[in-house]
Amino acid sequence: MHYRRFGKTHLHLSVFSLGTMRYLASAETARQTVERAIALGINHIETARGYGNSEIFLGKALAGLRREERAKREDLIITTKLPPTIDADAMARGIDESLARLGLDYIDCLAIHGVNTAEHLAMLTVERGCMAAVRAAIADGRVRWVGFSTHGPLDVILGAIATDQFQFVNLHYNWLFQRNAAAVELAHQKDMGVFIISPADKGGLLYTPPERLDTLCHPQSPLHLGYRWLLSDPRITTLSLGAARPEELDWPLEMADQTHPLTDTEVEILERLRSHQSAVLGTDQCNQCYACLPCPEDIHIPEVLRLRNLAVAYDMTQYGTYRYGMFENAGHWFPGRRGDRCTDCGDCLPRCPEALDIPTLLRDAHRRLGGSPRRRLWG
Repeated sequence: MHYRRFGKTHLHLSVFSLGTMRYLASAETARQTVERAIALGINHIETARGYGNSEIFLGKALAGLRREERAKREDLIITTKLPPTIDADAMARGIDESLARLGLDYIDCLAIHGVNTAEHLAMLTVERGCMAAVRAAIADGRVRWVGFSTHGPLDVILGAIATDQFQFVNLHYNWLFQRNAAAVELAHQKDMGVFIISPADKGGLLYTPPERLDTLCHPQSPLHLGYRWLLSDPRITTLSLGAARPEELDWPLEMADQTHPLTDTEVEILERLRSHQSAVLGTDQCNQCYACLPCPEDIHIPEVLRLRNLAVAYDMTQYGTYRYGMFENAGHWFPGRRGDRCTDCGDCLPRCPEALDIPTLLRDAHRRLGGSPRRRLWG
């Protein structure tokens, strides 16, 4: 296992972190998963108040490890997350409740969970809002460091980083979704730790890739390439590994020492993928400039067309259907409406530098990906 400095916290985190949103089958499964993660060298475990019983299960697992003298508290880095609020007292209670659920005297890293909208961003500067309670908790030792997690648009992420209130950020960024590159760079410039959310699952369902994508990535696997693309970037501290069972840790953690720069073969594979996508999509390729927004019908045009790009170019229809089904079902965690909401108003057409026939492509994306609606695992 390799470890990297988590920005100005000066903590050294394993390059893979155990995310605990999915290990909720039972307290026993959670215990086994935590124990296996620690045995394999993971020293950072991330949970959230919004993840069902996750904090409680993690607290029980940590207590057992301490009793058995199999893990020292000072050797583990625990992150939990609480939602933004304008009520300092509510945040203070939330911190104390999380400490009780986790069975800890202090939280290493507290993240403001889901800074996803301009309204959430505004909450960070309210005089007696959530950040006042966080600062008080840092002053009395209940919290060591504070950051934020986000599924929001790039301007909101950049705005939160620019407040200079945070020591780390949790965000989406991977080889199939590079929209947040500017946020990664700004966080790096400000010496913030960078935690990448769900690069294998929400990053492309890379554990179960379609045959075409698998073939294009040969002699590597899509999962290997996805992890390597991130691990090779020294600005990135750690990647979330959301194992539901202990055995799901083994294969990814075989890569925990592969933090070297991309090899010539890996660079060639990435170029092959880019060339293939361009050739297959031709003049229908959306290049993700976001100039088409805002849409009068609140359709998230770039994301709809990104999912279409992946489905057409790489046969990533399963992934596209999975993510597309979140539209209109996950609130600010996955904002925007489906492609079939297009009214042919034409507002987006003159703003597209590629002169794409956006209404037609939106309808095609809906035809390809408009399966059953999905809700977020923890709403």
